[in-house]
Amino acid sequence: MVILGGTNDIAENGGITTLEAIEENLQSMVELAQVNGIRVILASVLPTLDYPWRPGLKPRDKITALNRWMENYCRLNHLVYVDYYSATVDANGALRPELTKDGVHPNNAGYLIMGPLAEEAISKALKGRTS
Repeated sequence: MVILGGTNDIAENGGITTLEAIEENLQSMVELAQVNGIRVILASVLPTLDYPWRPGLKPRDKITALNRWMENYCRLNHLVYVDYYSATVDANGALRPELTKDGVHPNNAGYLIMGPLAEEAISKALKGRTS
Protein backbone atom coordinates (compact mmCIF):
# COMPACT_ATOMS: atom_id res chain seq x y z
CA MET A 1 0.00 0.00 0.00
CA VAL A 2 1.32 3.41 -0.95
CA ILE A 3 0.23 6.17 1.41
CA LEU A 4 0.43 9.63 -0.11
CA GLY A 5 -1.24 11.78 2.47
CA GLY A 6 -0.93 14.90 4.53
CA THR A 7 -1.35 17.77 2.10
CA ASN A 8 -5.11 18.06 2.67
CA ASP A 9 -4.46 18.13 6.41
CA ILE A 10 -1.83 20.83 6.00
CA ALA A 11 -4.33 22.72 3.82
CA GLU A 12 -6.77 22.49 6.75
CA ASN A 13 -9.47 21.02 4.49
CA GLY A 14 -10.99 19.24 7.48
CA GLY A 15 -10.18 22.00 9.96
CA ILE A 16 -7.08 23.16 11.74
CA THR A 17 -4.76 20.32 12.72
CA THR A 18 -1.23 19.93 14.01
CA LEU A 19 1.73 18.19 12.44
CA GLU A 20 1.71 15.80 15.40
CA ALA A 21 -1.88 14.81 14.62
CA ILE A 22 -1.01 14.22 10.96
CA GLU A 23 1.98 12.10 12.01
CA GLU A 24 -0.20 10.08 14.38
CA ASN A 25 -2.75 9.49 11.61
CA LEU A 26 -0.05 8.27 9.22
CA GLN A 27 1.41 6.05 11.92
CA SER A 28 -2.04 4.55 12.61
CA MET A 29 -2.55 3.79 8.92
CA VAL A 30 0.85 2.07 8.79
CA GLU A 31 0.16 0.02 11.90
CA LEU A 32 -3.31 -1.06 10.72
CA ALA A 33 -1.88 -2.15 7.39
CA GLN A 34 0.97 -4.07 9.01
CA VAL A 35 -1.36 -5.87 11.43
CA ASN A 36 -3.20 -7.09 8.35
CA GLY A 37 -0.03 -8.24 6.58
CA ILE A 38 0.08 -5.35 4.14
CA ARG A 39 3.45 -3.89 3.16
CA VAL A 40 3.51 -0.12 3.40
CA ILE A 41 5.25 2.63 1.48
CA LEU A 42 5.06 6.21 2.72
CA ALA A 43 5.28 8.90 0.05
CA SER A 44 6.44 12.44 0.62
CA VAL A 45 4.01 15.31 0.37
CA LEU A 46 4.45 17.21 -2.88
CA PRO A 47 5.82 20.74 -2.67
CA THR A 48 3.56 23.77 -2.79
CA LEU A 49 3.87 27.37 -1.76
CA ASP A 50 0.14 27.89 -1.29
CA TYR A 51 -3.25 26.24 -1.71
CA PRO A 52 -5.41 28.21 -4.17
CA TRP A 53 -8.56 27.33 -2.22
CA ARG A 54 -6.96 28.32 1.15
CA PRO A 55 -4.50 31.11 0.38
CA GLY A 56 -2.10 32.41 2.97
CA LEU A 57 -1.30 29.21 4.88
CA LYS A 58 2.34 29.18 3.74
CA PRO A 59 2.65 25.37 3.89
CA ARG A 60 6.26 24.97 2.77
CA ASP A 61 7.77 24.58 6.26
CA LYS A 62 5.04 22.18 7.39
CA ILE A 63 5.51 20.07 4.26
CA THR A 64 9.26 19.96 4.81
CA ALA A 65 8.82 18.99 8.46
CA LEU A 66 6.26 16.28 7.68
CA ASN A 67 8.43 14.82 4.93
CA ARG A 68 11.42 14.80 7.26
CA TRP A 69 9.33 13.01 9.91
CA MET A 70 8.09 10.42 7.37
CA GLU A 71 11.57 9.71 6.08
CA ASN A 72 12.87 9.22 9.61
CA TYR A 73 9.84 7.12 10.62
CA CYS A 74 10.42 4.87 7.61
CA ARG A 75 14.10 4.48 8.42
CA LEU A 76 13.41 3.62 12.05
CA ASN A 77 10.60 1.20 11.18
CA HIS A 78 12.16 -0.42 8.10
CA LEU A 79 9.57 0.95 5.69
CA VAL A 80 10.03 2.16 2.15
CA TYR A 81 9.90 5.94 1.69
CA VAL A 82 9.32 7.36 -1.78
CA ASP A 83 10.55 10.93 -2.21
CA TYR A 84 8.33 12.67 -4.74
CA TYR A 85 9.19 16.03 -3.20
CA SER A 86 12.84 16.14 -4.30
CA ALA A 87 11.95 15.03 -7.81
CA THR A 88 9.28 17.71 -8.29
CA VAL A 89 10.37 20.78 -6.31
CA ASP A 90 11.70 23.95 -7.90
CA ALA A 91 14.29 26.37 -6.50
CA ASN A 92 11.59 28.31 -4.60
CA GLY A 93 10.08 25.29 -2.88
CA ALA A 94 7.09 25.06 -5.23
CA LEU A 95 5.89 22.23 -7.40
CA ARG A 96 7.67 22.79 -10.72
CA PRO A 97 5.27 24.74 -12.97
CA GLU A 98 5.48 22.29 -15.85
CA LEU A 99 4.30 19.49 -13.52
CA THR A 100 1.05 21.11 -12.34
CA LYS A 101 -1.90 23.25 -13.34
CA ASP A 102 -2.75 24.56 -9.87
CA GLY A 103 0.55 24.47 -7.98
CA VAL A 104 -0.65 21.58 -5.80
CA HIS A 105 -1.74 18.59 -7.85
CA PRO A 106 0.48 16.90 -10.44
CA ASN A 107 -0.53 16.87 -14.09
CA ASN A 108 0.40 14.11 -16.57
CA ALA A 109 4.01 15.33 -16.68
CA GLY A 110 4.14 15.16 -12.89
CA TYR A 111 2.77 11.63 -12.84
CA LEU A 112 5.35 10.62 -15.46
CA ILE A 113 8.01 11.54 -12.90
CA MET A 114 6.18 10.00 -9.94
CA GLY A 115 5.27 6.71 -11.67
CA PRO A 116 8.78 5.24 -11.94
CA LEU A 117 9.54 6.32 -8.36
CA ALA A 118 6.43 4.50 -7.16
CA GLU A 119 7.34 1.42 -9.18
CA GLU A 120 10.83 1.36 -7.67
CA ALA A 121 9.41 1.74 -4.16
CA ILE A 122 6.87 -1.04 -4.74
CA SER A 123 9.61 -3.32 -6.03
CA LYS A 124 11.68 -2.65 -2.89
CA ALA A 125 8.71 -3.31 -0.63
CA LEU A 126 7.87 -6.58 -2.39
CA LYS A 127 11.47 -7.71 -1.98
CA GLY A 128 11.46 -6.73 1.70
CA ARG A 129 14.07 -4.00 1.21
CA THR A 130 13.87 -0.46 2.52
CA SER A 131 16.78 1.11 0.69
